Amino acid sequence: MVDSEKFAKQFIEAIPHARALGLELITIGKGQAEISMPYKPELVGDPRNGVVHGGAVSAQMDTCCGAAVMCHPDAPAGTATIDLRIDYMRGANPGQTITAKATCYHVTRNVAFVRAVATDEDVDNPVATATGAFTVEGR
Repeated sequence: MVDSEKFAKQFIEAIPHARALGLELITIGKGQAEISMPYKPELVGDPRNGVVHGGAVSAQMDTCCGAAVMCHPDAPAGTATIDLRIDYMRGANPGQTITAKATCYHVTRNVAFVRAVATDEDVDNPVATATGAFTVEGR
């Protein structure tokens, strides 16, 4: 694991909301990251159907996108979200882990651009997709 990947992993592990959500870094490297979030009853938005709240999915996707930027070879530094658009396709199936995968696909002098998708066990039917812009610091 290169230094930027180690830094991103340590950063994610230090974020209080990432710990509260149970976020786990699965893979990271070369502008790509994958983070899982286990199903937890306290994350349910509607107790009638047991679906995880969209805010938890949003935080997971934002964290995953930031990790992808932090480990990109052209942007190995800290980052912050400038803009993140999330399209919710459906509620995640209750009881299932949600996995977000992000790719940093373009980096300018000051801005990195990222795409992400979140799925549950039905990987062909996304829970949400995201596109975002993030700062590039310390280049």
